[in-house]
Amino acid sequence: MPMNPPPTPRPELPARVAWHDTGTTVFRYAARVDGRWLVLRLNDFPEHPLHTLFIDGQVVGDLDDTPAAWKLHARSTLPVLSPDDRTEVLRLMTGLGPYGTEAGRPCEGDWCTCTLLTDEYAARPATRTPPRASTEQP
Repeated sequence: MPMNPPPTPRPELPARVAWHDTGTTVFRYAARVDGRWLVLRLNDFPEHPLHTLFIDGQVVGDLDDTPAAWKLHARSTLPVLSPDDRTEVLRLMTGLGPYGTEAGRPCEGDWCTCTLLTDEYAARPATRTPPRASTEQP
C-alpha cells in the first residue's frame, strides 16, 4: 500500500504582521515582511478554507483562523497599500484567484464562485463601507 509523503512543513510565520488593505476583494490583505510579500487570498468559504496564505506568490497553506495578533477583523482600520505596492502584489498573484490554482487544480465547482475570480476581477477596486454611526436615541 503506497504511503503519502509527509506534509511540507509550514514556514515559521511572524507573530505580528503590519497588514494592509489591498483594495481588492480577492487578495484582501498584504504585508511586506523582510522584503517578501505575505498575501492572504479570501476564498469562497465555507466551500473552501477561509484564507490561503502566499509568500511572494508561492502557497504556504490554508487558514480558517488567522492569529489574533494579526488583527485582521477590522479591515476598514487597516492602512491601504500604495498604488505601486498594490500593482506589485497583483502581479505576484496573477493567475491565483480561484482556489486550487496554486496546486494546478483550479476549482470549477458550480457550487462556488471560483470561476469568477479572474485577474481582471481581482484587480477591480473593492468598495469600502465606512462604519455606520449609531442611530439609536438614548
